[in-house]
Amino acid sequence: MNVFSKINTASLLLGFSLFCALTVCTVSQEALAEPMHTPTKMPMANAESVGMSAEGLSRIDQMMQEQVDAGLIQGGATIVARRGKVVHFSTHGQMDVERGRPMEPDALYIMASSAKVVIGVATLMLVDEGLISLSDPISKFIPEFSELKVAVPDEPVNAAGKKDWGKEKSDGNGKKWGKDKSQAKGMGKGMGKGDVPAQRLVPLDTPLTIHHLLTHTSGLTNEGAKAPLMFQPGTRWAYGNVGIHSVLPRIIEIATGTPFHEFMQERVFNPLQMNNSYFHVPDDKVSKRVVIAGLDFKSKGGGGLVSAAEDFLHFQQMLLNGGELFGHRLLRPATVEMMGTNQVGDLYASSSKGPEGMGFGYTVAVTMDPVAAADHRGKGAYGWGGAAGTVSWTDPENELVGVLMLQQPRGGRDFGKIVAEAMID
Repeated sequence: MNVFSKINTASLLLGFSLFCALTVCTVSQEALAEPMHTPTKMPMANAESVGMSAEGLSRIDQMMQEQVDAGLIQGGATIVARRGKVVHFSTHGQMDVERGRPMEPDALYIMASSAKVVIGVATLMLVDEGLISLSDPISKFIPEFSELKVAVPDEPVNAAGKKDWGKEKSDGNGKKWGKDKSQAKGMGKGMGKGDVPAQRLVPLDTPLTIHHLLTHTSGLTNEGAKAPLMFQPGTRWAYGNVGIHSVLPRIIEIATGTPFHEFMQERVFNPLQMNNSYFHVPDDKVSKRVVIAGLDFKSKGGGGLVSAAEDFLHFQQMLLNGGELFGHRLLRPATVEMMGTNQVGDLYASSSKGPEGMGFGYTVAVTMDPVAAADHRGKGAYGWGGAAGTVSWTDPENELVGVLMLQQPRGGRDFGKIVAEAMID
């Protein structure tokens, strides 16, 4: 007699199904406990061992896939590390849609303004070494800045004795400030489009310094030393590119006697094992770029940095460690603390770009009040992002680093929220 004839078939099938379900569930949870990709340098760990939920972190993959499916992003990479251990490292979507190439862990992303923090660290390294001071005038290194003026609103009156903002006012050299929005950005707040007030030029009340460049309180326009400042240094916060992406790299070159790109490679990238970070991408690495239709890959200058997710993990972990990683110290702990401390009072929070509860340190936004800021980071966390979609931050209170690499700026909006909710102690 067949032994199986004495077994209730329905019971057998039910038991087998339950066994399979439990087995799948167990495998799934084990899979969630490890990152999808193994980091090449930093150690990895089970999420729960560093106070995070593997199941909670798995929501990152779900969120990213949903955004790929919705067409918000074509792909990206996400990394979370806590207490010095990597607990999540995933790639999502495609790095080249036309060729159907899946996103790779060492794919190269245009960093855009995410490069500002790297340049900021390089600048502060020179402060630590005594080669420059935060109070040094920019003109000490670049004489062209010695003749700077500030464009301030004029107050012409018409025949009736009332203020007349419609007139143009020349500086005597054919420059009509009344219609030049680039020189008066933000000065006509509340006015109609095109109703920029007439302006006049006045001397600087205080020298333009390295501190002002690092904190976006310089008043520089995109024309650099060729144009007047938008406001007196240190009196307002206005986001800009030229001060950090162009002026500071030149100061680094002058102070060190080393070309900027060589300094960054030898003093920052090599010590931190940022092996996929370039200002000029070598031919054998061009194939690693994330290909986005219509996005120019060949940007130049300090803003031309391209990098990979793991490289910025190393960079942020160095900051979390107080300026040291892999046996190499880039900054003194006190300098790192200064970098991540609000340096501008309420200027950032009261600006058009700064949200409530935030301050601004040296090239980084600082979470002052986590509740008001609602950025899902601990008090004192700091970081910055780039227009192409990259963002990374250091959270000392929670001993955490987060890295999000995209090339579409609208994606990954819930990444920080999911990371925060995955913390269980």
